[in-house]
Amino acid sequence: MDDTGSLEVRWVQSFTNKTIAFVDNKTVCYTCGSHICFLNLETKMQSVLQSPGRGTGALTASGNNRIFAFSEQKLSPSIFVYTYPECQLKNELKGTAQLDYTSLTLSDDGPYLGCCSSLPDFTITVWNWENAEPLCTQPQVGRDVISLVFNPLNWLQLCALGSTSLTVWNIEKSANFHIMKPSVIELPATDGSFVMPISHAFTNKMSSFGPEMPLSAISGLKGDKAESILTKLCTKARLTPTAICWTATSELYVGCEEGFLLLVDTESLSVSVIFNPTAPDAIPELRQTSFQGLTLNMVNGLVAVGKENVVHCLQIKGTQIDITQKWHLERPVTTVMYSPNYETLLLSSDTGQIYMLNATQSDEIVKVLDVLSGNFVAAVLSHTDKKNCVSVRDSGELQLWSPEGICLGSLSLQTEVTSLACCLVAQYAAVGTASGNVLFIDLNKEQQPRLVHQVHLYHTPVDQLVFDQEGHYLLTSSSDSHIYVLDAKPSKRFSVIGYTVLPGLILSISTQCIRDCGQVKALALCTKQEGKNQDGSLLTVLSLPVKDLADPDCVDRYGCLSTSILQVSRYEVPDPLNACVLGVGEVFAYCHKRKTLQRFQLPQDTDTSQLVVQLKPEQEVKGHPLGPASLALSPHHLWLASVGRDGLLRIRETASMEWYIELQCHSHRVGGVRAVSFSADSQTLLTTGCDDGSLVCANLRIKGEDAGKVNEATQYSRSMDYFLKNKFKTENRVLIDLPEWGRECPAATKNPEESEASVGAEMTVDVTEQDECYNSQLSAPPSHPTWLESRREAVIKEDNENYSDIKEILRREFQESRDTIQEMINENETLPENERLELWEFNLDVEEQKRLDAMVQEEVTRVRNEIEMEILEKKYLCDVLKREYWDSMKVKGRAVRAFHSEHEVKNYPMKERTGREEEELRMVENMRKLENAACASSLKTNPNTTVVKEEKHAEEGNEAESAGVTGSLSDQLGCSNPYLYNQFSLHTTEQRINQIILLQDVIYRVKTAFNADFDAAYRLKLQELNRVRERNRQITGIMLDLDINEKLWEPSLTNSEQPERMFTVDDSEIKAEKYLTPEQKEEEEKKKLEEQRCLAAKGENLRDRALDSMMNGVLEVKKEDILKMEIPPPEFVLTKPDIQWSEEEKKEYKIYENKTKSLAVEKDKYKKSLETEMRKLQKTNEEATKKFDETLIKLFEKKIKSEMAIYQEEFKITYLVYSVLVEEEMRNQELELKRKLEKTVAHKDEIGQEVKRLDEELELFQEIYDSAVAEDKVFDKEFRKEFYDVPNNLINQLYKLFKRRPRIQKIRAQTDNSNLFKEKHLCASLAPDAFGEMLKAMEELDAPENMPEGLNPSIWERFCLARRAKAESEQKVKVKALTLAEMQAFLQKRRDEEKDAQLEIKNLSEELESLHKEKNDFLTNIMVQVLLKQGQVEVSTTDLTADYSDSVLLHRSLVEDLNRNIRTLGEEKIASMDKCKNARKGIIQLEWEHKMRRMQIEDLNNKAKDIQMLQLSEVQRDYLNMTDRDTRDSKELSTLEKTIAFKEKTHELNVQKRQKKIKQLNKQAAKITEKNATLEQHLPDLQVDVAMRTHIYEATVSEEGPADKGEKRYQEIVQRRKLEDLAKAQAEDLALLMREVERLRRRNFPSLDQLKHK
Repeated sequence: MDDTGSLEVRWVQSFTNKTIAFVDNKTVCYTCGSHICFLNLETKMQSVLQSPGRGTGALTASGNNRIFAFSEQKLSPSIFVYTYPECQLKNELKGTAQLDYTSLTLSDDGPYLGCCSSLPDFTITVWNWENAEPLCTQPQVGRDVISLVFNPLNWLQLCALGSTSLTVWNIEKSANFHIMKPSVIELPATDGSFVMPISHAFTNKMSSFGPEMPLSAISGLKGDKAESILTKLCTKARLTPTAICWTATSELYVGCEEGFLLLVDTESLSVSVIFNPTAPDAIPELRQTSFQGLTLNMVNGLVAVGKENVVHCLQIKGTQIDITQKWHLERPVTTVMYSPNYETLLLSSDTGQIYMLNATQSDEIVKVLDVLSGNFVAAVLSHTDKKNCVSVRDSGELQLWSPEGICLGSLSLQTEVTSLACCLVAQYAAVGTASGNVLFIDLNKEQQPRLVHQVHLYHTPVDQLVFDQEGHYLLTSSSDSHIYVLDAKPSKRFSVIGYTVLPGLILSISTQCIRDCGQVKALALCTKQEGKNQDGSLLTVLSLPVKDLADPDCVDRYGCLSTSILQVSRYEVPDPLNACVLGVGEVFAYCHKRKTLQRFQLPQDTDTSQLVVQLKPEQEVKGHPLGPASLALSPHHLWLASVGRDGLLRIRETASMEWYIELQCHSHRVGGVRAVSFSADSQTLLTTGCDDGSLVCANLRIKGEDAGKVNEATQYSRSMDYFLKNKFKTENRVLIDLPEWGRECPAATKNPEESEASVGAEMTVDVTEQDECYNSQLSAPPSHPTWLESRREAVIKEDNENYSDIKEILRREFQESRDTIQEMINENETLPENERLELWEFNLDVEEQKRLDAMVQEEVTRVRNEIEMEILEKKYLCDVLKREYWDSMKVKGRAVRAFHSEHEVKNYPMKERTGREEEELRMVENMRKLENAACASSLKTNPNTTVVKEEKHAEEGNEAESAGVTGSLSDQLGCSNPYLYNQFSLHTTEQRINQIILLQDVIYRVKTAFNADFDAAYRLKLQELNRVRERNRQITGIMLDLDINEKLWEPSLTNSEQPERMFTVDDSEIKAEKYLTPEQKEEEEKKKLEEQRCLAAKGENLRDRALDSMMNGVLEVKKEDILKMEIPPPEFVLTKPDIQWSEEEKKEYKIYENKTKSLAVEKDKYKKSLETEMRKLQKTNEEATKKFDETLIKLFEKKIKSEMAIYQEEFKITYLVYSVLVEEEMRNQELELKRKLEKTVAHKDEIGQEVKRLDEELELFQEIYDSAVAEDKVFDKEFRKEFYDVPNNLINQLYKLFKRRPRIQKIRAQTDNSNLFKEKHLCASLAPDAFGEMLKAMEELDAPENMPEGLNPSIWERFCLARRAKAESEQKVKVKALTLAEMQAFLQKRRDEEKDAQLEIKNLSEELESLHKEKNDFLTNIMVQVLLKQGQVEVSTTDLTADYSDSVLLHRSLVEDLNRNIRTLGEEKIASMDKCKNARKGIIQLEWEHKMRRMQIEDLNNKAKDIQMLQLSEVQRDYLNMTDRDTRDSKELSTLEKTIAFKEKTHELNVQKRQKKIKQLNKQAAKITEKNATLEQHLPDLQVDVAMRTHIYEATVSEEGPADKGEKRYQEIVQRRKLEDLAKAQAEDLALLMREVERLRRRNFPSLDQLKHK
């Protein structure tokens, strides 16, 4: 169909405020999905340009040049440059962008375009769009760029606004070569303060532990990104720029999100804060403003907009800011700009409004466009004569559009909308909401649509709304698989007829009204019940009769459609579908899996309600590249429209689907097309985008042989209009009479019969009665019942009323049965156990009981599983911790506590050494063995070296000061490693690492040694505990014998002494009752029964019982039992009184008393011995435990020494590790400096090569320029020759006109007085435009009116041509001069860069050298750890700590030698004092000799003065000073001979040069003679020219007047001043020379110093 038709965009509606710009003084352009819209601000007319590519991306425009450019949205996108209003493509720019462009900008100063690409290259490129030539490119610099803006005065400056940065790119130009240089603007911090940059350079500042390194070296970051990363991490947050604006002085106003307003000087890169909202004197009105948009106005003010609904006009003078004017708007605006002529101020918002202010006409802001914002959910064309369009957005905004795309009216539904449909029998629209409501909107009043009805059908969003083609029914569906059928006629009050339920999720619904058989068929695409995807393979066809379905037999009591009314046919397709439409006996579907369009033929037999018929596609064609797709069938069933995620709209014929018409409506980057719909005549289509917020209206143009199909569509539309005309009038009149929903609530006045026939109307009334206000109608609350729920409640209520008596009887019977069963249960409990029934046998509903038990068991299982998982988790964590911190320990951590105090000593928990650690230690020890062996062999071979002497000197006091030198107490503990390095010899990294390993071994040895002592102490305590327990057992026995109730001291081990007890849990620690499983309970019961059986079998033993009662179970009485012995009295004592005793009884009683007394004596003796033994045992316990405590104290003291040794070794390890890290940091810094140095050297080499190339180009261009200047001068010389036939009185006048040029600047100033940016940057590339303007202006000078009188017109024409040629030559020279200046400036900048690079190389070299020096110092200046005893520290102590910053560490032998020297010197001093006493006598004798010598000196001084005043020549002085005169004479002779030879040689060379010069002069004289002869021939002509020039000069002088005389006078004064300055300078030079002559003359006189003795 491409050859027979096409799709044309009629209009587009969208506004995203992504980019809006002026294309001329009255028209703005902005993006609308995949189109560019143009809006005339005066007429408010819109026009559309479709993108030639795939969608539209970034957009920019230049109103002065009437040019706009935009990018497409695809891989490797292009930039299209168009002219306006022709909309003609000027050029297509193919850049290096791979995905998209983030920003575009056009220069008003020439044919230049700037662009910034997105990831992955982030390239900023400047184009010459006329030639489609990239001028300069900079990759990887536009990572966060959101906007690019050229300087209106100078296109060589480009400002890049980033999300967090601001950069000014300076374009440097040399002929046709361009480069970009960035200038990053350092923005202030969020508090307005200026942040000092972090120094990444190395500093010579030394700390106590080494040099301070930069952060990059410490962190180990390398490369160019290291500094940026550290800067972001280590600096305060900076202001966020949101808007920029160039000033007339090439400065930048910068607005920030935090409310700051900045002024940036692009030359010095300085930033000044104009407005600080946090300052106390800040303007209150601007405190809450964030500057989202800025622009300059005509009076040099600044117009600013922000988040508030206010537009401010600011007057800025220095740092003072005043509000001169402000305007209030209904919504906040984010974009503000002036038209090119600075007459119209344009403002736009993110919500879809465009405002305009024309200060010359009014001070009020006028709304130009209001299309709102948000994504379109659906849009349909109404079937009325007006052919309006209805659309809804996801925010709930319903809008009505005219056929020309003008918004006629809107209605805010204030709820989320999901679907839309328009009725054919009345002018209303049905809208589905996310809350499950269906809203009915009256569209008769276009400016004010109104809500007339609503019904709540679902608790989920309404997915589908479909009217049949004749307006009988409205079908709805949602995710609950319910399809509701509503009466579409307003006269029926949109009543709900009934519903049906389909299996699976309903994906789409389409209808087809068959007028012949009086049926409405609906096709529903469903997923299978178990399917959860968005593709369905089950097709269900529902057939409804076209008649009044108010008969009660049509639906059941719950509203479900009966099978007698609703016929259902089910079909299944082989591949899952995601969209389908129903045709006449056929189905058109889209399969996303196969990406094909399929056509299925439905069978004629409709009796398939119980069967699922398998369908196979009759035809299958290729679909959309990106899916899923949506389908729409034209009303006359001949055209099929499909749209997909690729943004394409395709129209096919249903008869043959291979060919199609295609139109790119939306971009695939933003989701493509959401939906498509046909108009009633099938010639207009509407598409809505998924996420681009655009609505596209397109016309279908059919030509050629298929044009008859358009007539068929038109005839079908007319026939439908004629068929529905009367019905439409009737129903539409009813619709108009309906009251607005919520304003007048209709009362339910129907009788019961009517209510039963139309239950839906009654349900709607119920819904209406529950609403209170208009706003609450639009979304039902969650508790609001749906139509089906209300229907079910009504049925239940009716059943309750009809069967209330029967229910009461049933309740009574249930209660009686319950009571009977309860009595039976109580009776059952009284029965014997063998007759008793189980409780579950009384359950009447066993299945329900099982179900409840299963639920309880399931919940118990779930809780048990959760608890078990929690326990398992804790067990696993415990196992991990135990394995890591207990099992892995070779020596477990434990403590030993004292017996009589809280003092305890802990051991060192130690892990076993790994194989790697042992291997490293072994390797280091072997290495040290080899080093020691090598050192010993060198000592034997060279015993007299300095090193040997020093080592011998050190060995003298090695025993006394080993601990002090090694810096730890490990030697005293006997745990030192013999292979340790000397602290003073650790210079290399390898030595320090080896020392760390050896020190770790020392720590290991110290801990091992202490642990051995600890284990001995621990074993000793265990022994003492056992002994104490044994003694306590004896003491307990004694106390029992003595019947003493005292608390006995029982020492025991604590948890810290026995940590293994922490892993076992005693039963006493568990407070909760122990849970036993049924198996454990059975086992416990078995154990109890076994114990009872054993006791029963054991029985009673009389013999044991008698022995226990008589002798406590023993046959022999021990000594310990003497205290328990009691002598029983005779029997008669108890039975008879004393008087009745017989003699024998008295004797027996006497014997009894004697035995009793002797037993009491024995008991006393035994008690005393037991008490003595008990006290002895207690004392032994006390002494033994105290002795152990003393041992523990000694162990604690050793622990302190071990801790000191360990800390000392760890301190040494810490410093060694730190030194290794510092050395690594220094190595990192060295590598970084070398990298920078190499990079800088390479950069310098590149600049050097470029400078050399530019020098050559400049020399060549200089020659071209000189030739152009010479050619231009020829025009003046040849003027009189060319016009030799002109009389002398006219030739001078013509020459004046020849020199005359039009004054273009004044004309331009008069025409462009409205532009703020008047003074453009002078550039060679703009010279052709200026020359074109000058040629246009010269046409006035070429007019015949300017021709002198008496001049022949042919000569005038020849003169005009010559003048134009002269003007062209001058323009050529001017262009070349500008180009030459640009090349010279470019070359100078490159030379400056070369100097800067050289300076940077020097700085880096010095820094690298300084780093090497500091590294050497750090490696040699080692920190050592020394232990000093009291008396060895001679430093003043303040605050209990000594300051060693100015201290020096000296060997003890040096101090002793110094003391020895002091004593020796003291003795020598005494001896010298004796010598002085004796020498004093001789001093007096020498004084008179001193006076005599002083007088002799005075005499000699006088003689020396006389000799000094004697004048001698230089020869005489040399002669007097000379000692060997013969040698002097021979030297002078040889010098003279050499001088003579040199003079002769020089003379010969000079003679040769003079001869050559004579020959050259002769040749030049011959040439000059020839030239003179030639000049003599031309002498007459030259004299004529001189005469003419003399006349011209006189005429010119006479015209110039006093101004020229003043200029000459000024030049004479300047020349005189220069001559005076020259004379003064020469006078100063002469005076200087005279002084020099005088100085040289004085050098010939002798100068003998005076001898003075004091």
